[in-house]
Amino acid sequence: MALIYKPLSLLISVLGGMIAGALFKQVWKVVAGQDDAPDADDQEYTWRQVLVAAMVQGAIFGLVKAAIQRAGAQGVRKTTGHWPGDARRKRTKAHESSRS
Repeated sequence: MALIYKPLSLLISVLGGMIAGALFKQVWKVVAGQDDAPDADDQEYTWRQVLVAAMVQGAIFGLVKAAIQRAGAQGVRKTTGHWPGDARRKRTKAHESSRS
């Protein structure tokens, strides 16, 4: 199960990053009216412009990542009947309780 889920999860994460990048570019065009977001080392932009762009980009990437991971986990559960990571969490809890 984990042997299939891990590589598939990695591939989906890469695709999610590409989707998030395209989504950010479109959002930035609408919000700022510019084709490209400011780079941190571009001196024509203020600190505020650079940090707002980074904040919006981070929020979009976080949202897309969470949505993709959640959908993938639900797909695995629907397919196999098991939530990914359950076995790992059980081992971690058992290890922590044995240390106490």
